[in-house]
Formats: sequence, structure tokens, C-alpha cells
Amino acid sequence: MAPTSFQGSVTSPAEGDEGLHLPSQLAPEAFRVLASAGVSRAVLPGEELFRRGEAAQSMFLIDTGEVRLSFDEGLADKLLGPGQYFGELAVFIGRHQRFARAVAETPGVLYEITQDAFQALLEREPAQVARFMQRSFAYLVAGEHQLVQSLRRRNEDLLQTLDTLRQTRSELTVAQQLVRSDDLTGLANRRGLYRYLDELGRQPLGGLRLALLLVDVDHFKGINDRSGHLAGDAALRAVAEEVRRMAGPLELPCRLGGDEFALVLRVADEGELANRALGLLAAVRSLRLPSLREHRLSVSIGGAFCGDPGGWAAWYSEADRALYAAKRQGGDAWRLDE
Repeated sequence: MAPTSFQGSVTSPAEGDEGLHLPSQLAPEAFRVLASAGVSRAVLPGEELFRRGEAAQSMFLIDTGEVRLSFDEGLADKLLGPGQYFGELAVFIGRHQRFARAVAETPGVLYEITQDAFQALLEREPAQVARFMQRSFAYLVAGEHQLVQSLRRRNEDLLQTLDTLRQTRSELTVAQQLVRSDDLTGLANRRGLYRYLDELGRQPLGGLRLALLLVDVDHFKGINDRSGHLAGDAALRAVAEEVRRMAGPLELPCRLGGDEFALVLRVADEGELANRALGLLAAVRSLRLPSLREHRLSVSIGGAFCGDPGGWAAWYSEADRALYAAKRQGGDAWRLDE
């Protein structure tokens, strides 16, 4: 082979300074021995030497110029220069898939060494080639360790990001729930009601009928006047709990404001709706709250079936007419809008 132009600025392995070299940079004598087994090849900027995933057949020494190795996403490129080598697994273990893409960054000269040429060199220069292989394996192991550490850090960062996203989603869910819930009773508020009504179209009734009960606490102003607002709040919470108990899994208990509650129900017929209303009347009637000073709680209930035409405003108006009919009877009663 023709002599190489790479001179290097470090001492040869025989002088014991191998540790001063870059991980994949050869001392001049080692470079000369390996280059003697290769074929000189001139390259131009942008020339692709091999691509990721293709079958490897040879390794390369850089005499002059620079070569960029590009790896998988997330791994930094490597820029190699004179005296360095790459693709050595091809001559160590034979054909395998390339881990990177190699492209000439600048004009230069490379030496390409096939596996057969490397084996012949091993027979001629066993000591020199053995030192090269030992050093290369140490470099490869160090590179694998660095890759594992990098992947571990990336995995830890990913887990931390996922935890942050879960926490953010949980906080958002809680915030949305608070926006749609009544502070005093925990029932849905009007926002929650409107969200429920928006989703009704995606929930088949399965042969049942949608119905609305409006519930109003009887003589609530008198409760506040005689027993105080804290007692009034306790009464509202107690009634809210009974309204909640009356609601099934796909039904909505709601506080509309003040002492007015609503129940959106799924019932088979008028008989079932009447039973649900009468059950709520009896449950509230049986409540005993010491803070109310002998006052007994009762509610008035108005009901209506929710047909498709009209929407919430029409349903509310129909149930409200029935509610006031119950109120006019003195309360502690229910009526269905006819």
C-alpha cells in the first residue's frame, strides 16, 4: 500500500501513551498497519458511505477529511476526523445491520477494509491487530454503557413527564368537577346539569322515558328566620342527600339554586315516576334535625316527562307548573304536569 498522509499528534502504542487518544483514534503506527489492509477511497461532501440498517461488509479509516455518523432519534451525531475509524463490527463479527448512517462531511480520503483483508492482516500482524481489537471492544462496551445510561435517563424523564401529565389531568378533572358542582351540597349545579343534558343524545334510554322532578323545600324562609342560616344550610344538605339517594347510576341529582333541587330520571311509566316522587316525600318527612328547633322538613315536588320537542326550558316550565300546584295545596305533596 502507499504510505498514508495521516501523521497524528500523539505517540504510538509502543510508547505507552494510548490513553491520550480519542476513543476511536489510532496512533500513527496502528493507523499505518491497518491502512495497509485497506483500499484508498476519495470522498466528496454529502457522499453516503452507508445507511442505517443496511448489511455491513467493511470498516473505514479516515486519512483526511471528516465523516458524520447519525444514529437513531434522541442520540447525538458523531463527527469523526483524521486517524479515527468506524464500522469495525463488520470485520469483527461479519455481516450485520449498520447502527448508523455515515456521510462525508468534507472532501477526504478513507481506507476501506473488508473482513477478508482484516483476517489476512491478523495473520501478518497479530500483536498490533490484537491491541486494536482489545481497544475497540473496550470502546464499544463503554459506548453501550453510555447508551444504556442515556436510555435510562430518557426513561426516567418520560416517567416524570407522564406523572406530571397524570397529575395535571387529575387536577383538571377536579377543577372541572368543582366548576360543575354546588359548593354547599356537592350535587351538580346548573353547569353540571347542562353538561348532562348535552350528553343525553349519546345515551340511549333503552325503552325508558326521561322525566324531570323539581323539588322545593317548604317554608324555607321560615327555617332561616327561626333557626338561623347555619340551620338552613344543614336542612339543604339533608334534603340534598335524600335527592342524591333517589338518583340511579345514569340519573342526575342537581341543586338549581336556593332551596330548589332537580332530579332527571329514567322511568318506565307514570306509576314509577309517582313512586319515586312519593319515596322522596317520605324520606324528607322522616328527617329529624336538632338544629331546626322542632321544625319538621317537607318538600313540594313537580314532575313532567321530557319529550324531544322544547328541550330544557320547556321541560322546566312544565315541571314548575306542577310544583306550584303542589305548593298551593300546602306543600308536602307532588303533582305531575298534565
